Amino acid sequence: MSTIENTGKKNTVKKIIIDIIFDIIGGAFIATGVYNFASASDFPLTGFTGISLIVNRLTGFPMGLMLIALNIPVGLICSKILGRRYFFNSLKSMFITSVMIDYVAPNFPVFTNEKILAAICTGVLSGIGYGLIYSRGSSTGGTDFITLSIRSRRPYLSIGNIAFILDAIIVSVGTLIVSKNVTGLIYGMIIAFIASTVVDKILYGLSAGKMTLIVTDKAQEVAEAIDAATHRGATFLKGQGSYTEEDKDIVMCACSKRQMYLIQDAVKEVDPKAFMIIMESSEVMGQGFAKKTI
Repeated sequence: MSTIENTGKKNTVKKIIIDIIFDIIGGAFIATGVYNFASASDFPLTGFTGISLIVNRLTGFPMGLMLIALNIPVGLICSKILGRRYFFNSLKSMFITSVMIDYVAPNFPVFTNEKILAAICTGVLSGIGYGLIYSRGSSTGGTDFITLSIRSRRPYLSIGNIAFILDAIIVSVGTLIVSKNVTGLIYGMIIAFIASTVVDKILYGLSAGKMTLIVTDKAQEVAEAIDAATHRGATFLKGQGSYTEEDKDIVMCACSKRQMYLIQDAVKEVDPKAFMIIMESSEVMGQGFAKKTI
């Protein structure tokens, strides 16, 4: 067996292990939010989780098993859009999350005090859990399949925004038809909004950073100073002053927010007269940065 094949198998095994670790951690967050906060406070939940919660309250049927029963047919339909690999990854994540809900979360204490605090915790914990699972190119099934199928057709929409719209519709319809509880509707909207915001923050915010354009007469020295301070590369651009019509060297560099302070100090030390433009970068991908998984 060649070295390339060995390396490929090791990378595959490593990816599977990391995926499972993310599933376990993400599933634990979701399970805690659903079972220990939302269920204990009788909050309306969205998607198949909400349906499973209703069935559990009426019949005592395990929520995790109900999630599996609901998810499989929808997953098979959406797998034609998302692909078989994504479908099987989601089955793995769904199974782990279901185990967490049915067998792990019940071992922790439930929160039954202030409902607004319970709603906030539900949204934050669920958002973290879903975000971690989404970040590995997987999902927990149910409306996740629908959300990601929509995004595959409308890639300019964020996953959090799509999820919030679907959740808001489900909560509103459920409230009008089933509970008639406006207070529950409000809490449901709070949970959906917080969860969708946290999901987007994890998926897009963690790869956010800074970008700087540096106009300097010492471009090579500045680039070397940036590399020494942050181990980040830079790109040289050519510019021209509008007033002097002189040719200018511009150094462009993308980095993390923490590294930008190091770059500022490095540039000032090399060329105190350098002109720096620092901008927010909502997402940075490529070598040395986050890789796109969804």
